[in-house]
Amino acid sequence: MPNCRPCRAPHTRGGRFAVIDPATGETFDDAPDQQPDELDAVVGRAHEAWQSWRTDPAVRATALLAAADAVEAAGAGLAPLLTREQGKPLADSYAEIARTAARLRYFAEPAPGPRPIADGRPVCSEIRWRPLGPVAAIVPWNFPLQLASAKFAPALAAGNTVVLKPSPFTPLATRLLASVVSAVLPEGVLTVVTGREPLGARLASHPGIRHVTFTGSVPTGRAVAEGAAASLTRVTLELGGNDAAILLDDVEVERIAERLFWAAFRNCGQVCMAVKRVYAPARLCSSVAEALARYAKSAVVGAGLDPGTQLGPVNNAAQLARVEHFTAQALADGGRAVSGGHRLDRPGYFFAPTILADVPSDSPVVTEEQFGPVLPVLPYGSLDEAVEAANDTSYGLGGSVWGTDLDRAEAVADRLECGTVWINHHAELSLAQPFAGVKDSGVGVAGGPWGLYGNLRPFVVHRPQEV
Repeated sequence: MPNCRPCRAPHTRGGRFAVIDPATGETFDDAPDQQPDELDAVVGRAHEAWQSWRTDPAVRATALLAAADAVEAAGAGLAPLLTREQGKPLADSYAEIARTAARLRYFAEPAPGPRPIADGRPVCSEIRWRPLGPVAAIVPWNFPLQLASAKFAPALAAGNTVVLKPSPFTPLATRLLASVVSAVLPEGVLTVVTGREPLGARLASHPGIRHVTFTGSVPTGRAVAEGAAASLTRVTLELGGNDAAILLDDVEVERIAERLFWAAFRNCGQVCMAVKRVYAPARLCSSVAEALARYAKSAVVGAGLDPGTQLGPVNNAAQLARVEHFTAQALADGGRAVSGGHRLDRPGYFFAPTILADVPSDSPVVTEEQFGPVLPVLPYGSLDEAVEAANDTSYGLGGSVWGTDLDRAEAVADRLECGTVWINHHAELSLAQPFAGVKDSGVGVAGGPWGLYGNLRPFVVHRPQEV
């Protein structure tokens, strides 16, 4: 489907809303602005489709494999559209599509079958797994396709139906993805709704939804949980992070600088598990900042559709304003921009890749999730001090330790309060591993078999033993 475009839904009572190209700051298309009172019919159709979809695991597995093939075939249409509305380089959009197809294939396995329970009692006990029902999947704008599939692939594999709501900043590629996948599924199994708030809030609190899976900010996640609580609906929340990278005193700065830079700046820093703070030994702090700044100054910043672009724009005006505010505050607090530190003088939402030094530890760019192309480098005196600083946050998604003595690095990693720790790399995830955070970084587990079981409920049957 190289020339396919997102399907135009019938005109809704709410009309349509503009979709902005972050590389220009101008409208390039629009999407249906569906209203909250339309969700009753959408969820009703999802519940109706669930009645048959949940019955045959083999049919579901075959359909997910067909969906993966269809997504790959649609890549030439999906990738430019994703870049146009999200901003990322075209190569990154193709990588996101490949990851989406791979996830569909990963979950294209029949759901777990019955398993006997051996507990020493004179009964035959068996645990079976049942799907939950209609699932609401609410997706942010940084990886709209990849995160959509991370939610709907395990939900569909488990026998649930899905109502998918993308961010209003990136609705078009998600609508196209859903149309591609839905073409190989029964009607009503996967539905996408687009619109501005309070559409998402109404979906999360809809009494016909049995599981809400959400990725986004902590305040919105709390609101989602509160809305779902009215119906005692299960929630899975991934709420961002403020990942720290600790550099040990034996680290070879020049060898790790490029990896560390891209661990922070991939997707213009708009990655929940990106490195957002670097802690370096005081004697190495200046050389670390300078090494990272060299990559920041040489990175090619431009529109994602331009060949050679390595870093695209920040996705939207509000996020750009947040990045500007955090950077300005850091500089006002006494920080120093080793590179960047300012918005680029061109159309669109471009911010110069920024390395900050001499920033106070209580500056918002350190204590909060900046979610943009800005990275503070902070000194420490002892490892205990570094670990304490890394853990001194309300977030707990990921972290990393960098050094040549791997045993020592692992010992430090074991002290970090987060869901995943890497040594000498960062933010690399396998489809087979669990993905979860601690503290304000979320509730529940995604990824691997944990993601599948999160979409199922146990059902236990007891019967007397035959004599």
